[in-house]
Amino acid sequence: MGIIIQKFGGKLVATKEKMQDVAKIIINTKKEGNIPVVVISAIGNTTDKLQTKINDIKKNVRGREVDVVLSAGEQISMGLLAIMLNSLGYKAISLTGSQARNNHRFKLLRCRYIKN
Repeated sequence: MGIIIQKFGGKLVATKEKMQDVAKIIINTKKEGNIPVVVISAIGNTTDKLQTKINDIKKNVRGREVDVVLSAGEQISMGLLAIMLNSLGYKAISLTGSQARNNHRFKLLRCRYIKN
């Protein structure tokens, strides 16, 4: 077995029940002897709402601060999912992209298969 990267979009974590379904998929991946690495989007249409707020301040702005604002939604999702997995008895931690990049275990990560 090996490292399995799983990506879940915002609609798949839009409710507590849907997030529980995602947790079950991750747990099953672990039970199969794999190491799940999960990428999760912001809940529902959170990114769209944050982008609207940015555009209300200034149109067509790009850059570091936009990334900070937009990543906030994903950080909420990953924190909630980690809390859910831990409450189900499975050790999970949330990492931002920069935190994962600085973690030596993920530096040489190569993807072999990604399922949409």
